[in-house]
Amino acid sequence: MKKEIKIKNQVGELEKVNQFIEEIGEELGLDMELQMNLNLVMEEMVSNVIFYAYPEGTPEEIELTAESNGKELTFVLSDHGVEFDPTAKEDADPDVNPMDRDIGGMGIYIVKNIMNKVTYQRLEGKNLLTMKKEI
Repeated sequence: MKKEIKIKNQVGELEKVNQFIEEIGEELGLDMELQMNLNLVMEEMVSNVIFYAYPEGTPEEIELTAESNGKELTFVLSDHGVEFDPTAKEDADPDVNPMDRDIGGMGIYIVKNIMNKVTYQRLEGKNLLTMKKEI
């Protein structure tokens, strides 16, 4: 199975990402909990691209591909935005009171906890975030 979605860098487009994850979940027969977790992961990472990768008001495209070999589901999120490696960021401490925590950092922490492997590379002017989950 291989699927791909292209969206604009606008918050309203997150709905399309949700539908994309639902379709994958149905096709692969994933349980609801896993689908919800995958949805959370993609929403976090796509939101980051929407909010931070491009100067405000610059319409750009974000691409998300999903591929499965039956044992593993691999997502690749790509954009032409500012170079940013979320995996290089130190994990947020979940034990710190949210009121005392710096803004941000929890998203990638959540993603690393849900997914089995998260890797980043910058290739040909693109950010490529690869997220793998055993299914």
